[in-house]
Amino acid sequence: MTVDLFAGLPVSDYQRALTWYERLLGSAPTFVPNDTEAVWELAEHRYLYIEELPERAGHALQTVFVDDLDQRVEGIAARGIQPASRETYDNGVR
Repeated sequence: MTVDLFAGLPVSDYQRALTWYERLLGSAPTFVPNDTEAVWELAEHRYLYIEELPERAGHALQTVFVDDLDQRVEGIAARGIQPASRETYDNGVR
């Protein structure tokens, strides 16, 4: 069975969010379906998208597991974004 993921993040300011997510993810969107939505393919069949929905902005929660966290954080930091905090759980998940 193929599993696809399409995780959405409502934003209040599409242009500002687009710029920020391009810096965070290190690339332009994979595709832009309309003037208020942008989509990045994080891995095969796994997508993250932003959509301008001001009334819902700020209420999304996303968790992405990667096997190279330190390298990704370094790459994101090189693009000017620093983590506000870091957490490590009892099972080693960071």
